[in-house]
Amino acid sequence: MADATLPVLDLSRLDAGPEAAAGFRADLRAATHDVGFFYLTGTGVPPELEARLHRAARDFFALPEADKLAIENVNSPHFRGYTRIGGERTQGRVDWREQIDIGPERAALDPETSPDYARLIGPNLWPQAQPELREVVSEWHDHLSGVARKLLRAWALALGAEESYFDEHFGEPSTLIKIVRYPGKDDPTPQQGVGAHKDSGVLTLLWVEPGKGGLQVQRDGEWVDAPAVPGAFVVNIGELLEYATQGYLIATNHRVISPTYPEDRISVPFFFNPALDARLPIIELPAELAAEARGVTQDPTNPIHALYGENALKSRLRAHPDVAAIHHADLVARAGA
Repeated sequence: MADATLPVLDLSRLDAGPEAAAGFRADLRAATHDVGFFYLTGTGVPPELEARLHRAARDFFALPEADKLAIENVNSPHFRGYTRIGGERTQGRVDWREQIDIGPERAALDPETSPDYARLIGPNLWPQAQPELREVVSEWHDHLSGVARKLLRAWALALGAEESYFDEHFGEPSTLIKIVRYPGKDDPTPQQGVGAHKDSGVLTLLWVEPGKGGLQVQRDGEWVDAPAVPGAFVVNIGELLEYATQGYLIATNHRVISPTYPEDRISVPFFFNPALDARLPIIELPAELAAEARGVTQDPTNPIHALYGENALKSRLRAHPDVAAIHHADLVARAGA
């Protein structure tokens, strides 16, 4: 990985004795203070599970259009299910990708008696033509949840907090798995697979199809390629971790450039976030770290809410205006008032 464009961290160092663990935590703190992104190896996720997930993703996108549209997200008030190519937006511009969104399997709540963000709670839409998808996604969720919790405990110690800090303030995690396909484009200029953005939560673990590029991370005002690295996840932090550290850790803009036809690209981001009703308190950093905190990024068009549910709802309403218009016209009207 000598040519890696992001820091490379090996999670297995946490289990290699106190000195190695302390070194990992120091590297983790530095990577997310300086860049907000890194490659993570040593996760223990079985290669066989990666292969099954990859196969399931390919099989899903190869389904007949009618089978995919049977679970289209416009049928879900909870923003679950299939999004056709061009059905999602970033910064108001169309993203050139198709995907399926899968969250915690829950019963829907009554919107009349629940907070607005509770509209994100509800059942998933699963393709009847591919029953095996649910099983492999469940296994993937369990493995990556373990990796995420291990990272968060390491972060807590690295930031001078108790190891259990995030466990205590997370509640029941809000997770989201997106299985994404970026189709190839034959235009002469790069196309927006997904536009420049920061993630709205705490932590993202991204699996990218081997041998594929397209992800770019903004560093020092320049876009840097972050191609797939065998055996590694791309990890980045979201706006809530920047908020909780008052800018000591940084959420970083990133984007995906569409592949050139006839190539395409599969990626599977896993978002690990607090319960929708959880509010991450500001971490009391040691003085030497607090002195390097840059403050929370101020963007009037993208306010960062301490309550995760408000942050998540904001992002979903913007990304899927069709779902918002069909199921949440009252929220749209209120936001425009």
